[in-house]
Amino acid sequence: MNKKKLLQKSTESFLIFSVIILMIAAPVFYFISQWLYIYETEEVLLMHKGAFVKESHSNFTENDIKLWNKYNRDVVIVPDMGVKKDSIVGVIMYDDIAEADEPFRILYAPVTINGKKYTYTERINLLEMEGMVFSVAAMFLLIIIMLLVGIIWLSKITSAKLWKPFYNTLNQIHDFEIDKNKAPNFPPTKIDEFDRLNKSLELLIEKNTAIYKSQREFIENAAHELQTPLALFQTKIETLSQLDLNKDQSNLVGSISNDVSRLNRLNKNLLLLSKIDNEIYLEKSPITINSYIEKHLDFFTEQADYKDITITIDFRTTLDINANPALTEVLINNLFLNAIRHNEKGGQIVVVALKNELIFQNTGVKTSLDTKKLFNRFSKNNPSSQGSGLGLAIVKKITEVNNWKINYTFKNDLHIFSVRF
Repeated sequence: MNKKKLLQKSTESFLIFSVIILMIAAPVFYFISQWLYIYETEEVLLMHKGAFVKESHSNFTENDIKLWNKYNRDVVIVPDMGVKKDSIVGVIMYDDIAEADEPFRILYAPVTINGKKYTYTERINLLEMEGMVFSVAAMFLLIIIMLLVGIIWLSKITSAKLWKPFYNTLNQIHDFEIDKNKAPNFPPTKIDEFDRLNKSLELLIEKNTAIYKSQREFIENAAHELQTPLALFQTKIETLSQLDLNKDQSNLVGSISNDVSRLNRLNKNLLLLSKIDNEIYLEKSPITINSYIEKHLDFFTEQADYKDITITIDFRTTLDINANPALTEVLINNLFLNAIRHNEKGGQIVVVALKNELIFQNTGVKTSLDTKKLFNRFSKNNPSSQGSGLGLAIVKKITEVNNWKINYTFKNDLHIFSVRF
């Protein structure tokens, strides 16, 4: 769906309204002008007839009438036509001077000359009126078009200045990241609504930033505080497992040991996320991804052997990046362990290294994962998974702080995670 900007939308609405009004007003103006001209023409005809009657034409003789008709082309005195009152009609008739049919208004009026009844006829050519109306209409259209163009141009200029504070606020909100310390700075404006909007946003950002920092500090402090009791708990469990226990007791201790190990992993992941948020891992150095994977392949193969998973390495080129070694190690470990944990027994994993991209392909469930929740913290597509639900969230966070791109697709029954450096 194509979205339009606010200024464009408002300008379009104004333009459409103006064009509709123009299309209605132009013909209405033309017909009104035409009617006014015809009305004035009829008034002139009646005025001429009144002047004829008022002057000494009542003493005309037959010869005078013949001379009048000879030298007056448009005003003719004819024998009585039975007209009882003044009557004006519009006709199209041939004009011998123009040699064409043209519109006329003709007055028929009864007059009395020397006691004898005649009919006074006068005609006026309306063709000049047509040209005048068209000229006035054209001038009207030109003025309206110039007015519309001027209004639209002025509206765009003034609207751009008027809405500049709004777009400034919009851009700052778009670039704002709550995990960064830099809060947006909204300059004061001369518009009350924009000032109220900026103040509301500042309060909202301030409150949410305080809540976010409080939650982050709580997680960090809790993770630190949990380290010591978890270590002591693990030591006591190991001591307990060395005692002479029966089978049921041994299984119970082993189950507790696994749960504590998961708690340790969760605690370490929370600390890692906290450190990433606090930008502790800033040091970068050249890293060859191929070398790291080859160096630790035995470990990943050992983890995969529990499910009879086959690992295939496809290094099509040497993938060199500049990044923090610790974060890069976590990134690769989590992608590898994710491909192992969520794989099927007897499945496969294919690792592909391209020029600027690292790809992990693995078998698993036969349907695509929910991409909306896939990289969320504590989100699990498989509820029975032994993971902490933070592995892919950490991968996503590492890619964000390094401006890399992580992408997931499902194709040919393979779950594909790709990191573009």
